[in-house]
Amino acid sequence: MSSKEKYRALCDREESIPIFSRDWWLDTVCGPDHWEALLAERNGQIQAAMPLYIPTRGIVSMPSYTQTMGPWIKPAPADTKYTTELGRRQAICQQFAEELRRYPHFLQNFAYDITDWLPFYWAGYKQTTRYTYLLNHITDETEVWRNMNPNIRRNILKARDKLRLSIRRGIPVRQLLEIQEYTFKRQHLRNKSDTHVLERLVDICRKRGQGDIWGGYDQEGHLHAAAFVVWQPRSAYYIAGGGDPAYRASGAQSLVLWEAICHASSFTDRFDFEGSMLPGVERFFRGFGAIQTPYFTISKGKLSLLDRARMKLSKWI
Repeated sequence: MSSKEKYRALCDREESIPIFSRDWWLDTVCGPDHWEALLAERNGQIQAAMPLYIPTRGIVSMPSYTQTMGPWIKPAPADTKYTTELGRRQAICQQFAEELRRYPHFLQNFAYDITDWLPFYWAGYKQTTRYTYLLNHITDETEVWRNMNPNIRRNILKARDKLRLSIRRGIPVRQLLEIQEYTFKRQHLRNKSDTHVLERLVDICRKRGQGDIWGGYDQEGHLHAAAFVVWQPRSAYYIAGGGDPAYRASGAQSLVLWEAICHASSFTDRFDFEGSMLPGVERFFRGFGAIQTPYFTISKGKLSLLDRARMKLSKWI
């Protein structure tokens, strides 16, 4: 059995693997032939795994619409000493760093529960700290509402009670793409992700019952804002969305996200806004009462090559 086949079997039985590292997600965003998995095994049992998106030979990068990847390490028994567990995790990451030597160019965002990148530092990698925003205990709707910034609460109430916007789940993907395009134009940015990947991602998440798109509409049927959210037991994640600048003052984006959070609370107790390095977006996410949480971008080689590799995702479509 190949490492990739072993990893697929691991995904079938191990719930703690993040959604972005699961085999079905990787098949969708990378293409079945453009990802592999490094494994650390002991006595025939997988102790850790590290999936890799390989858009072209010699390059490991991040696929579209995927916040984090990095190593997954099997949780240790609760009574394990800290020093013992830290040593085990470092030995595993040193093994992965050694295996990664065959890829001269590397860039991955590690999940926020990977707090020790020393083995990669020792192997010559660089690190940049980024931030996401986590909303914990979302099953307690009253407490989440209480911890929100008053402006977010006012926007939700304005959109729902004053403007009487209706929130619909399961809206067409093309409407989300239109809203996204409006948002990128307002921010003077270009969408570097492949929209065909997003279409496939929405489709498979809906089929699996692990994601959907919410939209906020006025009484004339105009779409003000939309959000694509996915979930698994460990967390829900805001993947893509935005608002029409013509209706920016309606509060629709706050209401759409609030409704998505409330729905996701049936499946998980955490909501990950996926963060942003843009000041306005960061401020908006923080306003929901979410906790700033750091995660690491680990890199090696020429980043310009990595950036170009991201654009090659469409090669396999």
